[in-house]
Amino acid sequence: MTRLQIVYFDAGGGHRSAAQALAEVLRRQQHPWDIQLVNLDGLFEPIDFVYRATGVRAFEFYNWSLRLGWTSLPSRLLPASRRVIRLLHERQVDLLCDYWTRTKPDLVVSVVPHFGRAIFEGLRESCPNTQLVTILTDLVDTPPHFWLERQNQHFICGSAKAIDQARQIGAAESRIWRVSGMIVHPKFYEPATVAQRAGRRGLGLSPDLPTVLVLFGGYGSADMVTIVEQLRSSRTAVQSILLCGRNERLRRKLSKMRTPFPKIAVGFTGDVASYMRLSDVFIGKPGPGSVSEALAIGLPVIVERSSRTMLQERYNVDWVEEQKVGIGIGSFTQLPRVLAYMLRPEVYASLRGNIQRLRNRAVFEIPPILEQILGVPFKTPPLTVSAPEQVSTDLF
Repeated sequence: MTRLQIVYFDAGGGHRSAAQALAEVLRRQQHPWDIQLVNLDGLFEPIDFVYRATGVRAFEFYNWSLRLGWTSLPSRLLPASRRVIRLLHERQVDLLCDYWTRTKPDLVVSVVPHFGRAIFEGLRESCPNTQLVTILTDLVDTPPHFWLERQNQHFICGSAKAIDQARQIGAAESRIWRVSGMIVHPKFYEPATVAQRAGRRGLGLSPDLPTVLVLFGGYGSADMVTIVEQLRSSRTAVQSILLCGRNERLRRKLSKMRTPFPKIAVGFTGDVASYMRLSDVFIGKPGPGSVSEALAIGLPVIVERSSRTMLQERYNVDWVEEQKVGIGIGSFTQLPRVLAYMLRPEVYASLRGNIQRLRNRAVFEIPPILEQILGVPFKTPPLTVSAPEQVSTDLF
């Protein structure tokens, strides 16, 4: 049986989500492959000096900075992080070579940045006939040595700009593959099982008020407090669903905040899609995963673009505005004015129309690409996904 390994890590949560989404689609399509998820953090634990010194894996410090809203910190530390990765490169290659000598994959698919050279070299030394595919889970690369490396492998890119970047590093055209966007879990394409009004009532919300969903990844952010304060002072009647992820302290704090309109603060959930379907607008950081999920559901987005925005996410705001599917703001203090503008019926209807024209189906487009790379013919089931649910603009 063909053995396909998908390599991810836990920094930020989006890479694990992409790996799980792709694996789920492959399983639903009943590919005759042995699909294995490989956590790079676990493989590199022997050389994680932060873990040895503190008992906490290095990626947790990254997630901790996101939880506190210190999103500029990872960007500031990026040069130092690259130096550490370079210093540990040979040990990384040795660990990967040892792992792949034992597991012998037929194809390796990576959804992680930074470690492309080590992954490629470890695979070349252990399984020289096994090909490497890197799927960019950002809309563009952030060179140097982030996603794209000058090496003989395949790249799957979700934007025209990323395609151009792959060409600029000298990648062969036959090894550059274009898909229609970022990986989104198939459940975000499934039809709603509960009517929107009934679902809102079930959460204790008004069935009629415009509803914003606030999300900052799997670890929440202190920025959510600022957002609730701004919504509280806004003249626009709007209720909110606040997804706090694994940040229980934040969830309790938001639950206790008094607001003139209903709100609900939710801890970690595996069903973000259902909460999005009950909403009308997405508010959060410009993460490629959460923004793409919101657009798959059909929600216009409001995202922050400031000096705190992580380097790899800054282009996402440009893309959102180029596609006319949302608005970038310099500070969440601008939120009341921007939200009032977005909820004008004619503006909201225009944004929704632009979203429906995007038709990101990347997660369904990738399996046939992997089939071609493997040279293993397989009749992929036809794509059956629903369009974003129509939301009445009469509410606004």
